[in-house]
Amino acid sequence: MAPKNTLLETVQPKNKSRFQKLKKYISYMLSGDGKTQNAYNKITIFSTLVFIAMGVYLFTVFHNDFEHFNADRRSSVVGLTFMITAGVLFLFKIFYVLFMAFKYFKYKAIESVSDADLPTITIIVPAYNEGKQVWDTLMSLSKSDYPTKKMQLLAIDDGSLDDTWNWMVDAKKRLGNRLEILQQPENKGKRHALYRGFHLGTGEVFVTVDSDSVVNRSTLRNLVSPFITDENCGAVAGNIRVLNNKKAMLPKMLDVSFVMSFEFVRSAESQLNSVLCTPGALAAYKSTAVFNCLPEWINQTFMGQPSDIGEDRAMTNMILKQGKHVLFQRNAVAYTNVPEEYPGLYKMFIRWGRSNVRENLAMSKYVFTNFKNESKFGTRLLFISQFSRIIMTYPFVLFMLFFVLMHPLLFLGSTLLSILVTSTFSVLFYAHRYEIKESFWAYTYSILYTFGLFWIAPYSIATASRRGWLTRGLAEKK
Repeated sequence: MAPKNTLLETVQPKNKSRFQKLKKYISYMLSGDGKTQNAYNKITIFSTLVFIAMGVYLFTVFHNDFEHFNADRRSSVVGLTFMITAGVLFLFKIFYVLFMAFKYFKYKAIESVSDADLPTITIIVPAYNEGKQVWDTLMSLSKSDYPTKKMQLLAIDDGSLDDTWNWMVDAKKRLGNRLEILQQPENKGKRHALYRGFHLGTGEVFVTVDSDSVVNRSTLRNLVSPFITDENCGAVAGNIRVLNNKKAMLPKMLDVSFVMSFEFVRSAESQLNSVLCTPGALAAYKSTAVFNCLPEWINQTFMGQPSDIGEDRAMTNMILKQGKHVLFQRNAVAYTNVPEEYPGLYKMFIRWGRSNVRENLAMSKYVFTNFKNESKFGTRLLFISQFSRIIMTYPFVLFMLFFVLMHPLLFLGSTLLSILVTSTFSVLFYAHRYEIKESFWAYTYSILYTFGLFWIAPYSIATASRRGWLTRGLAEKK
């Protein structure tokens, strides 16, 4: 006779097996080991659409409760004040989006000037624990369609603990006098590595490229051409796409997000001559504009502590403060690696969030002054949009938590409906620019950001004075 617990033993392994499959699937969603199969991607996209459909259904079921909820809020002074404020911000947001869309449609990238007109450039590649990737970066730069006599290439090892320096040495052997390699005596941070490069550079324009990025052949000449066509141009932002987006899910989501952030937002900002951030992955600066603010930049502090993050946003801010134009070149493309796991993603966002808080505070000190002779409307509008998000972060989070406690299903339904409405623009934009099948990751990204990264903004504000790069660990061997 079989033991009495045979049935229990049969059921438990099945449940355990199902749990392991679920755990594995969630692991694939929130982390990518470079082996994520298409089947999981398809399941994730399908699950996303089902989840949103469920949210729309919940909203249709509880929409009467939504009206009652709003009526209850209007009956109190605090609730009414919040709703009026939210309404004003909503109207401002509609105006802002329409205005930016108008500017986007007017945007055109500047075509490359001739070889004779191209400026001399110094390319600075700071690297820390990057391994072979820095070699790939240097090789891609060396293959650029740019006059060799006008290009100085500097690679600076910022005290790496891995074999980064060895890969730089190998690149030097291959490229000879075309490449100069330097080694910091100890890890001082990206800002100090760039500072050294600025002082050693001889070019009329400085180009900074992250050591985990690769560029197209025409990227450099397209990137620096605005300095020739616009004599007041102080900096140019490159167009950043995701390099490691072939399999892992988080990079696929971020690629859609980057396209919106660069090809839509920065295109519009460029029409206002006021791109707010030139990315570390690819940016160009007029050397005179850099040296005008270099002492302030290298000695920048926040709440008494040296600033060791946000060097790109800080440089952009200081060049805007000079009254210079900061533009975007959609045809200057660089591909960069992004985190494939959730911890790396939220650490990157925390770093960006802290930098955003710091630089908006710095911008507030000059943006309403007479910092340039031409119209300042566009710059001020961009600042107001950015700063209003910071101001409303805590009220919004408190309202969200209150909403969750009072009516969780209504919160879920209204939130998912909002994601459907707002993210559809990103889906359509990406589908128009690139591939339809990849565009649906915009929905997945919005869900992840709303439910898995909503805490980043309030945490970044609360910890804005903290130092540390957070993601500068040893690079994974590939």
